Amino acid sequence: MNYLNMQSENILPVAKELNQLLADYHVYYQKLRNFHWNIVGKNFFELHEKFEEMYVDARSKIDEIAERILTLQYHPISRYSRYLKIATISEESPFQTDSDMVYILLDDHKTLLTQMSTVIKKAEEAGDEGTIDLIGGYIASLEKTSWMLSAWTKSTVEQLKEDLVM
Repeated sequence: MNYLNMQSENILPVAKELNQLLADYHVYYQKLRNFHWNIVGKNFFELHEKFEEMYVDARSKIDEIAERILTLQYHPISRYSRYLKIATISEESPFQTDSDMVYILLDDHKTLLTQMSTVIKKAEEAGDEGTIDLIGGYIASLEKTSWMLSAWTKSTVEQLKEDLVM
């Protein structure tokens, strides 16, 4: 690897884990589209908009992950059949309540954050600062989105009770 100051045998595990993250992000992205299209009820307007914001973000991350794999001089997986085969995130029925959709996405965030941690571990072992930097930003962003979705699931009364305890 002429322009990278890393050995290809050290970087292969990073590329493999990035491809896993890519597969998970593709299924997550499609799930967000599914929920965006199929949300109904009193929370339609806010969740319809939030899910769109989230899938636009996921689409951007998908492109950046694939480009990072290419930068490492490997090929990103690019077929949905392969994504569905290796992804640890599963497809969902469009027939979910608004709350169920949010809880499902919070669960997916745990999966994505776990995979991102694995990518960072492999990147640290390889001395791959570029991947560490990229994924570190993703972790902070997804943690913030998770906090916001989690806050949406709580009632004001719950929060007030918790505040009194502190």
